[in-house]
Amino acid sequence: MFKPIFSIDHQITQLLIRIELLKKEIQDLPITPTVLASLRESARLNTIHYSTYIEGNRLTLDQVQDLIQVGSTFPNRKRDEKEVLGYYAALEKIKTFASLSNSLTQKDIQCLHALVMGGGKLNIKPTPYRDGQNVIYESSSKKIVYLPPEAKDLKQLMSDLIKWINQAEQDNVPCPLRAAIVHYQFATIHPYYDGNGRTARLLATIILHRGGYNLKGLYSLEEYYAKNLQAYYNALSVGPSHNYYFGRVQADITSWLYYFCSGMVDSFEKVKNYALIEYHKGFEDKSKFLRELDAQQEAALALFKKRKVITSKDVQIFFNLSARTARAMCLKWLRDGFLVLKDPAKKSRKYELNSQISKKLFE
Repeated sequence: MFKPIFSIDHQITQLLIRIELLKKEIQDLPITPTVLASLRESARLNTIHYSTYIEGNRLTLDQVQDLIQVGSTFPNRKRDEKEVLGYYAALEKIKTFASLSNSLTQKDIQCLHALVMGGGKLNIKPTPYRDGQNVIYESSSKKIVYLPPEAKDLKQLMSDLIKWINQAEQDNVPCPLRAAIVHYQFATIHPYYDGNGRTARLLATIILHRGGYNLKGLYSLEEYYAKNLQAYYNALSVGPSHNYYFGRVQADITSWLYYFCSGMVDSFEKVKNYALIEYHKGFEDKSKFLRELDAQQEAALALFKKRKVITSKDVQIFFNLSARTARAMCLKWLRDGFLVLKDPAKKSRKYELNSQISKKLFE
């Protein structure tokens, strides 16, 4: 059974307290739909850009935005585009993984990895673990940086990790620590030939969301990692040896937990400061009305920021859903009074935001 080795010292305790305070402050921030949409979109693009950048992706932040929002393509960047679209698809699916009431499974993680590697495809099969040895080399010197566990041990190691995730959730291990440990251990097991880092970061995000730390999707830990990559790598590389079986498996990961929690504090502080700056520009506080909406309705406000009337196709593209699911969502919102019917024609059905909600939030 996997049992991580760490200690919750004074520094980590203080970081956990700070995270809780910032979480509460952000939840209570004076905020408008415009600021909310801006923060969420910025966090999503930063997460996609920086997480793929860490793995060597060459697209700039602006190019990532153009690729996702406009469908732009770039010469000699097919692999980079595929990585970005795969990460985007996996990130959009996090809402589904995070909302599951049942425990996480190995199949869930294999599906997550399949999305990461799928280049934007949604109908994909779970990817099996690697069937051979993987070696991580330092790019310039070609020295071995890390020798992961052998393929024959992967299924049991992943089973142990899943058991720990679900038990730690029941035992109320602080959510930031659970996310940090899962990130570390998945990267340590390295169950795939490629995509391990991206999947580890997404898995940590799922743990945070399941624990109530999604903060409306307004922050990006990946930006914190990418701003100082060497510190990120150093924090993950603990233990006396690069070989999994000679030290890494029993390493004390306290320093990694400190790094991870510091990143949460840094990211939460940025969200808080940006929202306050916007508030002091004179915008009226709409947070009370926003709290009456669910997470998907809040996100959909960004659509009405761009246009007054939308279709289920707009919802499908925005949320990266199937056409059927998007239509069902619109019908549910219609029944809930979030939307009103603008054009009832079946083939060209259009929706508007409920006028009372629109008045509360946009006037």
